[in-house]
Amino acid sequence: MAGLIKREDIDEIRQRTDLKEVVEAYVTLKSAGIGSWKGLCPFHDERSPSFHVRPQMGSYHCFGCGEGGDVISFVQKLDHTSFSETVEKLAARIGHELHYEDGGTGPRREDVGKRQRLLDAHKIAAEFYRDQLLTQGAATARQFLQDRGFDRVAAEHFGVGYSPQGWDGLLNHLTGRGFTLDELKLTGMFSASSTNASRYYDRFRGRLMWPIRDITGDTVGFGARKLYEDDQGPKYLNTPETSLYKKSQVLYGIDLAKREIAKNRQLVVVEGYTDVMACHLAGIGTAVATCGTAFGTDHIKIARRLLSDDGAGGEVIFTFDGDAAGQKAALRAFEEDQRFNAQTYVAVEASGADPCELRQTGGDDAVRALIDDRRPLFEFAIKASFANYDLSSGEGQVKALRHAAPIVAQIRDVSLRSTYTRELSRWLGMQYVGEDQVARAVNAAARREGTPASGQRRSVAAVQQQDGASDGIGTDGAASEPFFERPDPRDPIARMEREALEVVLQQPTLLTALQWESFSAFRFTAPVHEVVHTAVLAAGAAGTELSRWVESVREGVPDVLRPLVSELAVRPLPAKDAEAMVSYCRDILNRLTELRITQQKADKLGQLQRMDPAADPALYNQVQRDLMELEMQRRQLRED
Repeated sequence: MAGLIKREDIDEIRQRTDLKEVVEAYVTLKSAGIGSWKGLCPFHDERSPSFHVRPQMGSYHCFGCGEGGDVISFVQKLDHTSFSETVEKLAARIGHELHYEDGGTGPRREDVGKRQRLLDAHKIAAEFYRDQLLTQGAATARQFLQDRGFDRVAAEHFGVGYSPQGWDGLLNHLTGRGFTLDELKLTGMFSASSTNASRYYDRFRGRLMWPIRDITGDTVGFGARKLYEDDQGPKYLNTPETSLYKKSQVLYGIDLAKREIAKNRQLVVVEGYTDVMACHLAGIGTAVATCGTAFGTDHIKIARRLLSDDGAGGEVIFTFDGDAAGQKAALRAFEEDQRFNAQTYVAVEASGADPCELRQTGGDDAVRALIDDRRPLFEFAIKASFANYDLSSGEGQVKALRHAAPIVAQIRDVSLRSTYTRELSRWLGMQYVGEDQVARAVNAAARREGTPASGQRRSVAAVQQQDGASDGIGTDGAASEPFFERPDPRDPIARMEREALEVVLQQPTLLTALQWESFSAFRFTAPVHEVVHTAVLAAGAAGTELSRWVESVREGVPDVLRPLVSELAVRPLPAKDAEAMVSYCRDILNRLTELRITQQKADKLGQLQRMDPAADPALYNQVQRDLMELEMQRRQLRED
């Protein structure tokens, strides 16, 4: 059983993983000063780089959109993986074995090694197939692509390849690269001989090949299209179920579409590999396809994660053929609609053409028009069901109403439900069934279904609150945590406080014991700065590894202030070399100490003004001496 990953392992992953190396897989970085790098933010569109990375601190922050965090949160947000999945992925990257709480288990080191070998075999196989597409024997495969409007650039973008017609081309290629037969049997790319179980041959032969990748971009299987008449196999042949490839959990094109899906809050589900290619090339970069199975529960989990399906918007668009099979697929998709908070739609071309065929006949505009002309899935489901009833008779209209009313009752938006209640009356015809009768039927169905009176499903946040697991954001989108106002950047005291926090977070080892003492005792005037100050003190020893130090501070503040910690940890300090950095940090901390002395002097002066010298002359004299001592300390700072 899976358990919680131990904290010390998580800290080890943060410490040993090179943040800059990870980020550079997504972002081109350029030097921005000592230990600082910057580039165009991967989380929002921008023309001037505002995304900063501090590898030594293990932190990144975008000064444009406010995204920030450590290497784990970076991979989580861009690859849309869970926290545990991300840690396990990064652990495999550096070869670190994870340990779990309460006897829980995770991937064993040997299992991680086996999985990596399988991934390596698939990567090499994908490269082999791509190379084969350029050979003389792949002329039919290239013609197939050309006939469907895909040139060489498109084929390379999607990694399309060709499996040669021989029996052991890939087998010999992989064994020549050091893979054993026992390893290759687990990939699903080979089949056992019917006459000799110890002999294996290539599963895919003489076919056009599409690599099927998971959400992180790793190839986990292949889809193969028949090209030759003498091929007795099915038109499409996919990798069988393996430890890597679960057809109910993969979506073709998800690696290319994930960022557009998250950005546009839209997911387009098409039926085939060439449909995905056609959509992407036509500018619909949110298109994906299932791989030999219906769009199901596990696919929905992926979609919800990418769409941030929390009730705040988003849409899922299904494209189906206009024939009976397509209508059946749409109705099956409608059955899964209640698992989404996003609005669901269907796009069906009247002629029955799929996106690939539309692009061939009508160009990119025709593909975009198909998606633009989408209809709500429940409307399609209602109208499709009418084919089973004779709407010219009263009996047929009543039966159709009984069938359609529960569908309308499931519509989340109460206003939209009312609209479609009226539409249902019109679709049925008013001769035998009136609008009042339709409304009563829909309302009765809603009561049976337990549809909320507002017509809205509960958001994820609402469910979490009920379960005692709220993330601090209420169902209305308002933060339930205390509101922290950023201080006025023109306030010199607040600016000095911020600069001091930047120094302490980024260069804690440069502080002397006296400076640490002064920092600890300083009273920050800006509430946000005081919260971070408290977290810094709670984090403890400043001599620990820097990325772990910053993460400890980040975990010590409310969620709403974590981006501020990331910002303070990566903002470039104005120093061109190590010597200048030491001088700058010393000056900032001295200014902080001087301000603390000023605060203490103000307290002592106030105390002195309230005192009666005759009532307690000894205390009065002591306060005066304290004032003189503080003034001497202030002058000493200025002389240093």
